Amino acid sequence: MNKIFPVAVVGGGIAGYSAALTLKSLKTEFIWFAGNGYGDKLEKAEHIRNFPAFSGDGESFAEALEKQRRAEGVDRREIRIDGVYALGEKFLLTHGKEEFYARSVILATGVKSGGRLKDEEKFLGRGLSYCAVCDGALYRDKVIAVVCGAAEFIEEVEYLASFASRVHVFCRVDGAVFHARNIITETGVPIRLLGENRVQKLELRGGDTLDIDGVFVLDSATPPAALVGGLQADGVSVTVTRDLKTNIEGLFAAGDITGRPYQYVKAAGEGNVAAYSAVGYLKS
Repeated sequence: MNKIFPVAVVGGGIAGYSAALTLKSLKTEFIWFAGNGYGDKLEKAEHIRNFPAFSGDGESFAEALEKQRRAEGVDRREIRIDGVYALGEKFLLTHGKEEFYARSVILATGVKSGGRLKDEEKFLGRGLSYCAVCDGALYRDKVIAVVCGAAEFIEEVEYLASFASRVHVFCRVDGAVFHARNIITETGVPIRLLGENRVQKLELRGGDTLDIDGVFVLDSATPPAALVGGLQADGVSVTVTRDLKTNIEGLFAAGDITGRPYQYVKAAGEGNVAAYSAVGYLKS
């Protein structure tokens, strides 16, 4: 139980898997904490169209990843790490009362989405999305609602308006201004998603409902610094160098937690770079 692994990868999404796959090819021992696997956000995606050589839904993408993982012999532990602590020349990683040690860590936990509307989990991939760039084109000439919780996403609301026939925006950013004529700024408070197999209505506080074809929840997440004490970050984005080093020696970050764009292809590339950087760190 006191074994010290050369590298620990924390996070089960594309960035974490890419890092683990690269470490395997570099013949570097590692332990990969994958949480709940590739995650509902990926597995329930309606359509993935920006990943080279792949076109299809999230379930098919996850199946392809899993087939490759098994063929390459990349092991993973489906447990969620709740704390990472720098202890000089090694790191302590905890899962409840369990403890693991590593010389270096690649943080690839992604950004947390959800929790703002009731039944989000039920409708993920069925009219609910967290990525405007990923799914905006699916709602061409349709009516959508957007819950915008941060100024950085105002531009994405405008982007969605270039596809949708009408966009109802529930914005929590003071002084936000939208320019597209088909954007309607709402004053109500959305609380719940309604529908049969897909999202059909958005329930507001007070009982009123809005007929829609889809909902986008665009918001920031809990700062990664909550997982690693002393980690330098700008809001939800970990501050990294070009080779994905953080301000903590031996700790690297990859994927959505390094900032936008929140794209699978970007996460895969950063996972690869972080793995090479971790191996370089170990050699030095």
